[in-house]
Amino acid sequence: MDILQPIKKLLIKIGLEPGRKWKKVAIVSFAAFVGLGFYILKVSHAVSYLSDDPQACVNCHIMMPQYVTWNHSSHREVATCNGCHVPHDNIFNQYFFKAKDGLYHASVFTMRAEPQVIQALEASQAVIQSNCIRCHEDQVTDAKMGSFVEDHHSKRTDRTCWECHRDVPHGRVKSLSSVGSQIEPIKVHVPEDREIIPKWLKESMKEENSQKPKTISP
Repeated sequence: MDILQPIKKLLIKIGLEPGRKWKKVAIVSFAAFVGLGFYILKVSHAVSYLSDDPQACVNCHIMMPQYVTWNHSSHREVATCNGCHVPHDNIFNQYFFKAKDGLYHASVFTMRAEPQVIQALEASQAVIQSNCIRCHEDQVTDAKMGSFVEDHHSKRTDRTCWECHRDVPHGRVKSLSSVGSQIEPIKVHVPEDREIIPKWLKESMKEENSQKPKTISP
């Protein structure tokens, strides 16, 4: 039995079955479309987005300032990008939000429509605020805080955390025009045989060492 028969029947039923004349063209076009899809998945390192590795977020170089500032902050030891920027109420909502946000970011980056100063959208702000409270619940609900923090109750309920904690964890994030000064080795872009010391410096050091007089130990 032809396993493709049900598919053929469905295509005929909805009027998408190509005639004999166009069948080869349709097959080649479909194969090219599928191949291009796999190629795009490969060059975009799409699989990395399923992980919690923060370096996946800088596959688009525009996120380099955010990555560098996080990497040099105290949050690096306790939270990744996903820890703050995706919901954690359930696994389905987590990956749905991640996919939705990722498609939006990819679309903006592909269309070269990214703003000079990147700011979180309203939906993202709600997720970030929720995660701030999730991790810092003890500090937020500690009654002793009210004794030495002025208007502690209103400050933790009527505004977002980063209205006060402005430098956490990204510091004074720079605009895209300053990305060139942010240098950070990214695994997917660094060859495995990469060496820190350039070849010319190695040769110079080797030549200098060869010219030094050899000492004979007593």
